[in-house]
Amino acid sequence: MKPLSQMSIREVEDVFNSEPSEEFLKICSQDSRRGVQRLVVRYTKHSQEQKAEFQRIQGMLTEEKNLWQNGFLYVAGLDEVGRGPLAGPVMAAACILPARFDLPGLNDSKQLSESKREKLFEQIKNQAISYAVGSAEPAEIDALNILQATKLAMKRALEDLKIRPHFLLIDAIELPQIKIPQKGIIRGDSLSASIAAASILAKVTRDRWMTELHDIYPQYGFNRNKGYGTKEHMKALQAYGPCPLHRQSFSPVEQNASIS
Repeated sequence: MKPLSQMSIREVEDVFNSEPSEEFLKICSQDSRRGVQRLVVRYTKHSQEQKAEFQRIQGMLTEEKNLWQNGFLYVAGLDEVGRGPLAGPVMAAACILPARFDLPGLNDSKQLSESKREKLFEQIKNQAISYAVGSAEPAEIDALNILQATKLAMKRALEDLKIRPHFLLIDAIELPQIKIPQKGIIRGDSLSASIAAASILAKVTRDRWMTELHDIYPQYGFNRNKGYGTKEHMKALQAYGPCPLHRQSFSPVEQNASIS
């Protein structure tokens, strides 16, 4: 590399874009050119943000690290989405992450924008050791109740994993019928990286499915409300009554059952 004094700002920027050495950073910090100083400030800020994000993610791996150290090599996070909607399935995902992964921004799916969820969805699928999504349909929700249907969706997700997990970390609930060591964690989707990854897999899969169902039942606006009881959805229920995708045991649906 030629001396800094002989480098253009563009050339300096190219070096910054390819992970500069500590020595190069030190020399740049002493350069009098404003353009170089702006690059130093930008790079330093970016580095600090990356370190903070790394530490945040490491904090979300506290449970996993403890389990790995105790011999539980395959830890599956489980989470569900869709317990509250009036229509559509409840979906659950199981996800086994490797000890090392690169998922900047990983968080509870409810805390992320749609575009960020979509991006992480693909990254998680590419990096996970194993993952699967299971569901319970509206008729099963009506027959079992929403809690039991949620557990059924989780059981189906676990059964579809290609690798049997050694331990389960589950958002808020436990699955006593599953004979795998496990722990329910309140707000687990924001405290455990594995559960957060599962929440994103379940959320994106369900949202995409409800968008597809909109083509069959466009009057309810499923592509926008995803089956939740929004004002638009409630008006449609009152006008058209429920469709086969609605949960007949849920009060707002039951109240409008005579219309269909």
